[in-house]
Amino acid sequence: MATAQDSYTPRAEDKFSFGLWTVGWRAVDVFGEATREPLDPARAVHELARIGASGVTFHDNDLFPFDADPEEREQYVTHFRKALKETGLAVPMATTNLFAHPVFKDGAFTANDREVRRFALRKTITNIDLAAELGARTYVCWGGREGAESGASKDVAAALDRYKEAFDVLTSYIRDQSYDMRLALEPKPNEPRGDLLLPTLGHALAFINTLEHSEMVGVNPEVGHEEMAGLNVAHGLTQALWHGKLFHVDLNGQHGPRFDQDLRFGAGHVRGAFWVVDALENGGYDGPRHFDFKPSRTEDDTGVWESARACMRNYLILREKVRAFRNDPQVQEALRDARVDQLAQPTMAAGEDEEDLRRSKTDTAGLAARGMAFERLDQLALEHLYGVQA
Repeated sequence: MATAQDSYTPRAEDKFSFGLWTVGWRAVDVFGEATREPLDPARAVHELARIGASGVTFHDNDLFPFDADPEEREQYVTHFRKALKETGLAVPMATTNLFAHPVFKDGAFTANDREVRRFALRKTITNIDLAAELGARTYVCWGGREGAESGASKDVAAALDRYKEAFDVLTSYIRDQSYDMRLALEPKPNEPRGDLLLPTLGHALAFINTLEHSEMVGVNPEVGHEEMAGLNVAHGLTQALWHGKLFHVDLNGQHGPRFDQDLRFGAGHVRGAFWVVDALENGGYDGPRHFDFKPSRTEDDTGVWESARACMRNYLILREKVRAFRNDPQVQEALRDARVDQLAQPTMAAGEDEEDLRRSKTDTAGLAARGMAFERLDQLALEHLYGVQA
């Protein structure tokens, strides 16, 4: 029989992955310089394998400098590829850095300057080729500079036209190359721009419907980004699953609508994290559990790997609590008392029409007086989360 310790040890089937930019973050912020030395991507791969991750993801410029020539670029990629082979880590996802270099100060796909937009597309296509070579099946697009600080500086309708054009170009390229790859939009309400385009899951899902190859494009929600907008992350994940559009997910921690904190998963809104795990584990999501966090500026190299390990451990702890909650006979009884099962029943019976509705009788006074028993159900969830329910 597995021990509690065993159940919190990552396994390959857990599909845990990390971005190179997470453990490799040097802890630079707008008020201070780096507190850690640069991390060799190959070492990051080996360390992630050592602590139990099964995948690693990257931006192009996590692997090689922005201005690397083709020969230099290949040297960096060869070094990374060797580490992947030595460890067996997969590359489930990749993305492009379209936000750090000053050329992207007004955006990439939606920059006012046409030459910037053309460069951004070329840069992305080049890295899609590399991602396909390394086996990535999802390509995430985060529009960190696609936005504005003032009203007149951005023609939003034209910007959305250019955003659509970019995704139509990229999906057509992927189809032409016969790559086994899908694109995933990552919404965020603000930061680094004052207001970002496609700020929430709802905006992204609506935008996807306009695309030429919409079946190839989904979403990559990030816990912190949705909480920055004051939204319920588990509800958003479930709606994305309902649409068949949850292609990837970024897990981290956040304390409400403030700056993007990128705390380790489980270290922010704990109750929200419980329901995020519930939504993923019981909603049919089968992709990577990807961590997009930043080790605290206070930590040295040892602390970096301790925080990465904690992301996975917290997920596994919460998964165990979610399973116990769902399997608890008291919870199942409480779910029935709350009539949650009735929501799965069609409102209209087979063969009924509007006239049948008109003829039906409703005891509105009785329904109004009847309690829903939600408080007991919610308390049981909290007690499982607090660890007082076996």
